Amino acid sequence: KWKSLYQIQGERKRIMRETCSKYKSNNRRIITPYHVSRIFVEDKYRVLYCEVPKAGCSNWKRVLMVLNGLASSTKDIQHNTVHYGNYLKRLDGFDHKGIYHRLSTYTKMLFIREPFEKLVSAFRDKFEHPNNYYHPVFGKAIISRYRVNATKEALRTGSGVKFKEFIQYLLDVHRPVGMDIHWDHVNRLCSPCLIDYDFVGKFESMEDDANFFLHLIGAPQNLTFPKFKDRHSNEERTTTKITQQYFAQLSPSQRQQSYDFYYMDYLMFNYSKP
Repeated sequence: KWKSLYQIQGERKRIMRETCSKYKSNNRRIITPYHVSRIFVEDKYRVLYCEVPKAGCSNWKRVLMVLNGLASSTKDIQHNTVHYGNYLKRLDGFDHKGIYHRLSTYTKMLFIREPFEKLVSAFRDKFEHPNNYYHPVFGKAIISRYRVNATKEALRTGSGVKFKEFIQYLLDVHRPVGMDIHWDHVNRLCSPCLIDYDFVGKFESMEDDANFFLHLIGAPQNLTFPKFKDRHSNEERTTTKITQQYFAQLSPSQRQQSYDFYYMDYLMFNYSKP
């Protein structure tokens, strides 16, 4: 089993590197703190983890906290502790020397997910549940720009954004409000053409990939990747079928434009066109 997982890793990295050399000319660019601002550091097992939201990131942070001795089990760590506790260091918090030392000696990994599923997962999480950040900040701007005859209540709260409106915002070059890490490109979040990742895991094969990674870094044997769904745990995970239901609400040209928007992620991580 390990042997086939080694081969899968080799193949993923090859495709990523080939895509980079074909489309990106930044091979010689300097790595700045901005490029590593999404990378979490675990010094004990020497791991760098680039956080990709909606691809198991809460559970990965739990694992890093256990590795670091900050908790004895992933089950003990609450969602808010993971995201707002600031227990894990980020790579951009180190000086130039500290950044380069870790990039050259630590095991660098990222986990990704099929781009449309990741997008629908983010939309469901941020816009279909009460949220005191995404509704006022993104919702209000999206509704006032893209909804004809919006009610005063909708404009006041920013709640009830429709998927189609969200996509209009995403594809608008003059967005009324900026990008967000939950729907930005992995390519932008983790700079895989600039940082040579040692391990590329996929959400779709999370259990195998995660436990293989833990085996590679020599993690304690009783530490396995947690299976629980972090938020809205009584709700079904975003699947291919659910994703299709959302994309069915769009016109064919909006679907094509959405694919074009995530084209580099599809190519670089070898996901087939939906």
